[in-house]
Amino acid sequence: MSIITVAQGGVNSPAGFVAGVAAAAIKKPGRPDMALVVSKRPSTAAAVFTRNQVVAAPVIVDRETMAQNAHHIRAVVANAGNANACTGEQGLANAREMQRLTAKSLNCKPAQILVLSTGVIGVQLPMDRLAQGIRQAAQGLDAANGLAAAEAIMTTDTHSKQTAVTVQLSGGVVTIGGMAKGSGMIHPNMATMLAVLTTDAAIEAEQLQGVLATAVDRSFNRISVDGDTSTNDTVLLLANGLSGVALADETDVALFEQALAQVCLNLAHQIVRDGEGATKFVTLHVGGAASNDDAHRIAETIATSPLVKTAFAGSDANWGRILAAAGRAGVVFDQNQVSLDIEGENRLQLVANGTPTNYAEADAATIFAQAEFAIHLDLNSGPGQATVWTTDLSHDYVSINADYRT
Repeated sequence: MSIITVAQGGVNSPAGFVAGVAAAAIKKPGRPDMALVVSKRPSTAAAVFTRNQVVAAPVIVDRETMAQNAHHIRAVVANAGNANACTGEQGLANAREMQRLTAKSLNCKPAQILVLSTGVIGVQLPMDRLAQGIRQAAQGLDAANGLAAAEAIMTTDTHSKQTAVTVQLSGGVVTIGGMAKGSGMIHPNMATMLAVLTTDAAIEAEQLQGVLATAVDRSFNRISVDGDTSTNDTVLLLANGLSGVALADETDVALFEQALAQVCLNLAHQIVRDGEGATKFVTLHVGGAASNDDAHRIAETIATSPLVKTAFAGSDANWGRILAAAGRAGVVFDQNQVSLDIEGENRLQLVANGTPTNYAEADAATIFAQAEFAIHLDLNSGPGQATVWTTDLSHDYVSINADYRT
């Protein structure tokens, strides 16, 4: 039996987690737009937030809550359709009121509630409708509502995103589950993206924060749809210990970290595949750099280049745009040592030692026309390497975002 195994479900798969949903008419009438994820007992918690200097009220409130009470979190309340960002003191008061209302419905303290919002920036939350939604979601808590919760937090997403795994530790089996939303405004630090992760493992908050930070760096911070970092990006991880299994040694820690990274990477890939208007899923691997940081910087620059991404959209193997993007990443390398390969059903070398190979243009175009392909850029000057995942930039992306509020 494999140590890490894919499991059914998502955020409710670990023992002791339930969810409820409500249609509060925050986004569209009749569509669920609120989700409540609740642990049956207090959980330790960890969080990673956006690095945007303009942050939404829920991010501010959650940072405060985590600083004070990361050991006794009971629930996460989330709404779609309104980001509660750039809303001033009223927005902060509304985020804290979300905590209070949820705590009242669950008979716990406001400091045990974490808050998530996503949607339009610069609009105050409709608190009367939101209050009714919280009550409705709390009345319908059930372990079978994981998928419904993942659907309720969607905005421009075309489908829900959830996954779960089990991992065999020295003391027994634990489960890690999660749900996420994200389709546009996706870029590292983090990528408009929200994720709620849960586990029934017994882990102290400080250790939980460490494994989450590592997992996020390997997943959500390695994707880009459009190069825009959101005001609301948040990844939350709750551990309620109901499996009775703790991380007993370094091997357990490494296995749990690997399993958590698998959950995060699965959700991150689902976000990229559902990128607004996306028709291509592109893996960008940069190797041979002086350091991993240099490789990541180059890969990220290529992944966010409008010229590169529009070439992807047009199935145009215009590899000169890839090298040009690499060259402006602020990393020193010798262009005469560079090699560039593309890979779909077959692998094709386009550049060797900085010079075009004698490849057939039709073969290159065939690979770029595939729904999934990979680009391998080797600088041949060091051990550094990095992989990021991105999409094309299509006409539909412009249409979706031009009409977002209308």
